[in-house]
Amino acid sequence: MIRCCTIFFLLLVFDELQAQQTFVSNGKITFEKKINIQRSMAELDIPDDAKAKIEKYNISNWELLFNATTALYRSKKTGEDQSKGQFYTDFEHRKRVIKRNVFDETYLLSDTIVHTDWKITHDIRTIAGYDCRKAITRINDTVYVIAFYTDEILLRGGPEGFNGLPGMILGLAIPRYNTTWFATGVEGFLNLNTEIIAPSKGIKLQTEKEKAKLIGVVTRFFPDKKGKEAEAKRYLYGLTL
Repeated sequence: MIRCCTIFFLLLVFDELQAQQTFVSNGKITFEKKINIQRSMAELDIPDDAKAKIEKYNISNWELLFNATTALYRSKKTGEDQSKGQFYTDFEHRKRVIKRNVFDETYLLSDTIVHTDWKITHDIRTIAGYDCRKAITRINDTVYVIAFYTDEILLRGGPEGFNGLPGMILGLAIPRYNTTWFATGVEGFLNLNTEIIAPSKGIKLQTEKEKAKLIGVVTRFFPDKKGKEAEAKRYLYGLTL
């Protein structure tokens, strides 16, 4: 009888350990970013036959490396292409560093994490094998963002610097910008600490005056005068600004 109770107890402990292991504290997530180009150009004065020749989607692959307190979001491409966008976040100290390649120069923008107010719903969607709950928020007052997060991945992060939900964002959609991000794979329990470091090579912009100067330079290259400063900021800082 004692032996049976001991075996039963050990089985319970083993099941408990297995259950704990489902909560991922570090690893790598691969995302597919998809922009509907044809829909984005719908309001432009372009002949229909010319629009029909344009590829419908611009698709790129990104990866999010994470541990318990920090994350690095970057393009899966290597070499020079990777310098086009990196997003390092230190959740413990509420800081971030954004790496951008602008006109053949690499810039590092240091900033604080932007707070986002989310409304969590009861809708569930399975993404990359994880049950994710739907949440909604707004950025820039009028732009709706739809996210799907899982609490089985502990870090409260996500692609493009989005964060603030009770777990990791595996799906993201911004209808206004005709853009979606969805995880295509999750590799848990990988020690990637040597790669999850803040970008350090580039022109550091830390003061508001330095950042405003770069925004002014970028602004001059946006064709539409109305709202071009906002577009320049979004280009440099990402969607969460």
